[in-house]
Amino acid sequence: MNPTAPGKPGAAPATAIPTAALWLGGAGLIPFIAPVAALWLGSAGWRDLAWLALHAYAAVILGFTGAVGWGAALRESDASRLWRAMGWSVIPALLAWVALLLPHPQGVALLLLGFAVQYLMDRRAVAMGWLPAWYGRLRRVLTAGVTACLALALAF
Repeated sequence: MNPTAPGKPGAAPATAIPTAALWLGGAGLIPFIAPVAALWLGSAGWRDLAWLALHAYAAVILGFTGAVGWGAALRESDASRLWRAMGWSVIPALLAWVALLLPHPQGVALLLLGFAVQYLMDRRAVAMGWLPAWYGRLRRVLTAGVTACLALALAF
């Protein structure tokens, strides 16, 4: 069995992280890194905006990561599995919404927890074959970056 994409001579192995996902996912870390840098290195006048930027972006991205499960479930025909996949996929968005209602440190802490749990759910989805193996590897790297940024903000 050829591990390359069918019909594409010299294509990357099917298990490789697609270049677009790697670049766009990596670029998506910038809005996590910049506010944390502003908290630690910027003037006191930037702190409120830095907290708000980090808090809001983290909430949006947590909801986005949950939505991946919804999208993957669209191909599911087994009703029980469909309910489980779609049911879980709305939890991160609800958690993010609650986090936005909390003050910055507490909301950011809840988001950090949400990203950790979402990563575990993504690993489970990959293991069950609902998501491709490369997605699990991408999520591991991105989740490490996100949780490190959130933890650094909380340590501030």
